[in-house]
Amino acid sequence: MKIECIKLKNFKTFEALELTDLPSIAIFVGSNGSGKTTLFDVFGFLSDALKNNVRQALQKRGGFKEVISRGKNGFIEIELQFRIAIAGKNRLVTYHLEIGELDGLPYIHREILRYKRGPYGSPYHFLDFTKGEGYAINNEEDFDKQDEELNRENQKLGSPDILAIKGLGQFERFKAANSFRDFIENWHVSDFHIAEARPSQEAGYAEHLSQTGQNLPLVAQFMFEYFNERFNTVLRKMKQRVPGITNVEAVPTEDGRIVLKFQDGSFKDPFIARYVSDGTIKMFAYLLLLHDPKPHPLLCIEEPENQLYPTLMGELLEEFRDYSMRGGQVFISTHSPDILNHAELSEVYWLVKNNGFTKIHRAKEDELISKLVDEGDLLGYLWVQDYFKNSNPK
Repeated sequence: MKIECIKLKNFKTFEALELTDLPSIAIFVGSNGSGKTTLFDVFGFLSDALKNNVRQALQKRGGFKEVISRGKNGFIEIELQFRIAIAGKNRLVTYHLEIGELDGLPYIHREILRYKRGPYGSPYHFLDFTKGEGYAINNEEDFDKQDEELNRENQKLGSPDILAIKGLGQFERFKAANSFRDFIENWHVSDFHIAEARPSQEAGYAEHLSQTGQNLPLVAQFMFEYFNERFNTVLRKMKQRVPGITNVEAVPTEDGRIVLKFQDGSFKDPFIARYVSDGTIKMFAYLLLLHDPKPHPLLCIEEPENQLYPTLMGELLEEFRDYSMRGGQVFISTHSPDILNHAELSEVYWLVKNNGFTKIHRAKEDELISKLVDEGDLLGYLWVQDYFKNSNPK
């Protein structure tokens, strides 16, 4: 599954945004406060709304009035277009969400899943809810049937702030809702903190790296015990990326905890994680994330360059690119010219904030930047020299 289009209206600094033809790797640059974190928070917001409800997702961000764009009335709107396989064909599915507020309480004004049943005609609504009531089609794959023959199952949700895909997405008979719910549940918005990844962990079980990375030792232990071949791949790449590192172990302690130990070829004794450099810890965490036995369909990574040597940026981007070639999609926010120097023109976007609202421009659509790259200039150098400030579309 891959996101091809994002549309936002009245979501924080995005008064109106439409990003189309999104690549497998998208790299977003911009000054501090331009909206990079806000863009990624769209995915965090949907994830929080699915886990709980829209009201709690809004409260986590200060409430409806803090999320809706300044000075705007009406609805917060989020729309994603993505491709999934239904009835043997890859279909472009649209998920549309409108959130409003009434008497101080947020509610879902409209929630729609739609896609075309054939090459012609308008998209058909397979899920359509308004204020907690609506319907879903439970025989989506019967494409040969007339519209009136499709089974429309009417439902009333427990509250108007609950996503319909939260409940209906649990059932296989609602194909698109089920796939989209699974997609949201499995995307990963990274907010990695070195300080949380260093300490030992109480012995336990963790299959996937958390957003902050605090369960890193448990994930390393899980990978070593159950997916040893993948873990050995991570070790091999650690040896290539971090000079001196020959081995990494997740070791149980006498008091029932798990610690990471890194073996340096120059020393007889291994170093416990708290004595290892920030860059070593972060590279190890990224490699575990990128070789997860059940890959995330979408990774959102903020400022991966922090704590890493500039010379590693090209290699890290290649790791992300390899991940995308295996079926994942990666969105990266960065300030690093070293990352941009290794990026493709089609992968790069930049954000500009004017009068409180953010616009996003694509590097390949800028005539001057495209010409300079064709002549051999690197995107990172163009970024540092302020060529990204003004858009001059083709």
